Amino acid sequence: MRLLPAIIVAVAVILAPVLWVGLTWFLSEEDFQGSAVDSGARIEIEVLRQQVEDLQSRMETLENEVARLPAGNSGGGFTSDADAEDALLRGTGPNDIIDAYAQVVLIANRTEVNRGLEVAGSDYLEATLGRPRDVLSDTCEPMTNENLRRKLVLTEVGPIRVNMLQPAVDSLRRVFANVERADPDLYARINTSGSLCVRRIRGTTNRLSTHSYGLAVDLNIDGQLDNFTDGKTQLGLTILADFFHAEGWVWGAGFRREDSMHFEISRRQLDEWLAEGLL
Repeated sequence: MRLLPAIIVAVAVILAPVLWVGLTWFLSEEDFQGSAVDSGARIEIEVLRQQVEDLQSRMETLENEVARLPAGNSGGGFTSDADAEDALLRGTGPNDIIDAYAQVVLIANRTEVNRGLEVAGSDYLEATLGRPRDVLSDTCEPMTNENLRRKLVLTEVGPIRVNMLQPAVDSLRRVFANVERADPDLYARINTSGSLCVRRIRGTTNRLSTHSYGLAVDLNIDGQLDNFTDGKTQLGLTILADFFHAEGWVWGAGFRREDSMHFEISRRQLDEWLAEGLL
């Protein structure tokens, strides 16, 4: 009957918030500082997050379909499209989410991923730390600011090699130590796309990238680079984001121009280091 899509939508409207609240509570209770968590369970959590997002999208589609149905029409059966959507909603349709850290997924609640953290910004970095070098170009060049250069460290940190300021290296080491304890399988697949890169932000004449200060790092899973500004990311990066947030790092997935392989120190964390005399 034509009333069935409306029933499905009603049920979905009721269930989706319940699933989302339950998932949010579960994730908030998870202690990344504690004992190791089974890798399969962690992936299942992220898959469930994506399925809730997918369900919400399908709800909107079904609502639109119901709105277009002729009023009072109780005859006929489902169209093939309606049957397909019903199968998807019931979980019997195709599911493209693969149990792999490098799998590309939608970023759930993208604008809220940094929850209370904000970027330091080019102007604030320059006002508090000075310029890493006087003349900038669009290519990576050496840091010439002696005060900053003395704090620059080129070293192995967990599974990657970075060139960053010492407090950022120490913080990154804690992030990776927590990841290794909680999810050694993910830890083993972390790769980097770069850290220090003294240059201006592309498209500007003289604004500094956070990478210019050795306070940002780009990461990926299995060496597969994330596509810039597509609103999607690798499943493993969504898991890593929670560990970075706990250490005061901002995730680029929440930027207006989404850049989910990018992690940088937040202004709050930078201010703490300045107050402690670490920078």
